[in-house]
Amino acid sequence: MGPVTAPSFYDAVGGEPTFRRLVDKFYEGVAEDPLLRPMYPEEDLGPAADRLTLFLMQYWGGPSTYSDNRGHPRLRMRHAPFVVDVPARDAWLLHMRVAVDSLGLPEQQRTTLWDYLERAAFFMVNRMDPAEPTL
Repeated sequence: MGPVTAPSFYDAVGGEPTFRRLVDKFYEGVAEDPLLRPMYPEEDLGPAADRLTLFLMQYWGGPSTYSDNRGHPRLRMRHAPFVVDVPARDAWLLHMRVAVDSLGLPEQQRTTLWDYLERAAFFMVNRMDPAEPTL
C-alpha cells in the first residue's frame, strides 16, 4: 500500500461544481456593478466566467484546462489594459465575498479561499492614484 495523500483543495471543497457556483454568484454581482461591468467588453459575461472558473479550478488542484487552452495565466498582464484601482479592487472583493459566503464552506476552507482571493485582488491593482497612468 502506497503513501496516503491528502485531497487537493479543489477536491476537498467539491470540485468543479463548487467553483462554478462561486463564479456564477460573483458574476451576478459584477453584472449589476457600474464600476466593474464596463471592464468586461463582452456583452455576455459567460466567457469571462468560464475563464475565471477554469483558472480557479486549476490553481486549487483541478484540471489544467485553463493553461491548456490559454497558456500561462499572466494575471497582471491580462488585466493591464484595465484600470484596476482601489475602488475597483474593493468592488471586486465585495462581490467575491458574497460569492464565497454563499458556498457555505467550513470555516478553514472558507478562510483559505478568501485569503487567496484577497491577496490576488491586492496584487492586481495597477493604479493607486486616479491621475496616474496605467502601468
